[in-house]
Amino acid sequence: MASKLLVWHRMHMPRNRPLVAVIPDRRLIEEQHHFHMVGEKYLRALVVGADVFPVMLPALGDELEVAEILDRVDGLFLPGSPSNVEPAHYQGTPSEPGTLHDPERDAVALPLIPAAIRSGIPLFTVCRGFQEMNVALGGTLHQLIHEVPGYRMHKADSDEPIDVQYGPSHEITFTPGGLLATITGKQTVQVNSLHSQAVDQLADGLDVEATADDGLIEAFVVRDAPGFTLGVQWHPEWAVTENADSLEIFRAFGQACRAYRDREA
Repeated sequence: MASKLLVWHRMHMPRNRPLVAVIPDRRLIEEQHHFHMVGEKYLRALVVGADVFPVMLPALGDELEVAEILDRVDGLFLPGSPSNVEPAHYQGTPSEPGTLHDPERDAVALPLIPAAIRSGIPLFTVCRGFQEMNVALGGTLHQLIHEVPGYRMHKADSDEPIDVQYGPSHEITFTPGGLLATITGKQTVQVNSLHSQAVDQLADGLDVEATADDGLIEAFVVRDAPGFTLGVQWHPEWAVTENADSLEIFRAFGQACRAYRDREA
């Protein structure tokens, strides 16, 4: 089913692709040089799933002008990452020793998110991006959700093959009449689960779009936003062309980016 959707998508969508800014990680490689990096799975999902042209922003903190970025793109995508949002941004307790942080990405993403929402630019966030979105709008996070009583294990076993790590882990339920229920035409789906951070207090102005079977918030949208906004905790970019629900989510984002571009033009 997903492959047929992709064929139809490629046959009917114009090739003048909208430009979508992607916020990367800033990583120190071999303790010598910093690199700005985005996982290929995210870029491929944007290209083949959303039919947009991803452009990577440098994670250079306040050296970038937010308004200039937003004036030049048709959408904004925040991917997942091995790093965690620094807890100082939501008045959390210090992270455990050895936790990977990315303050330069935080410095770009956190002010860019509310600016994009206000401007009406389509915004789609995944995993770390989902967590950044909640923090940027005033919410808080659990740093180690698997240690919080009442919640299931949401981390993947790193000893398992990658396809198993990203395979279906648990069921989520969509909010009736919400964006994801409308996009997929479903009430429940199975998703993967590869995270330690998770939503604690949901930011004001966000509406829950999906919850896990243990009650954890798995997706949200911005209430009364002027444009498309969606954050998801799981990884729909993984094998996007093989999963009809994931493909429909990326297609919806791409359609929103095309509509925004055409409206602004």
